Parts: sequence; C-alpha cells; structure tokens
Amino acid sequence: MAKKSSIMKNERRKKLVKKFASKRERLKAIANDSDVPGEERFAARLKLAELPRNSNETRVRNRCELTGRPRAYYRKLKMSRIALRELASQGQIPGMVKSSW
Repeated sequence: MAKKSSIMKNERRKKLVKKFASKRERLKAIANDSDVPGEERFAARLKLAELPRNSNETRVRNRCELTGRPRAYYRKLKMSRIALRELASQGQIPGMVKSSW
C-alpha cells in the first residue's frame, strides 16, 4: 500500500487538471497558432506559465485503484500487476486463469 499522502497529492493534481483544462487548452491553442500576432502568442505563453504547475496533465501519476502502487500499472485494468495477480488467483477476474506448463 502506498503512502496516503502520495495518493492524496495525486488526487489533488487530478482535480487541478480538471479545473484548469479548458483554460490551458485555450491558451495553448492561441500560443501555437501561427496566424495570431507574435505579441498575443507571447502573452498567451506568459499566462500559461502563470497557471499552477500541477494543473498540467503530465504531472498526474497513474496509480493502482486498489493499492495506490505507482509502478507496473496496467492502463486497461487500472491496477498494478501485483493486485491483478492476487485477484486472478482468487478467481475474481472472469476469464483469467493461472497458466502452467
């Protein structure tokens, strides 16, 4: 189990990303548009830099829904390999069987 503080920090980041997503998208569109005058593009970049760093989507870490583990994360299942193995061994995941040869 991951530290509660790390999990909560990641949740705060997710909230900030959701809160500033539209504003960040609008500013990035202006900053990357070559038809807009250079001064407006520069002003958009400055406003983009003023936004909180944690409002950027790349700051969010994928974590296991069950344990909070940040590594060995399966996106499709939203869990780590260890949690997946435990659930599969208990027969909790339909269609998944233990392989042996």
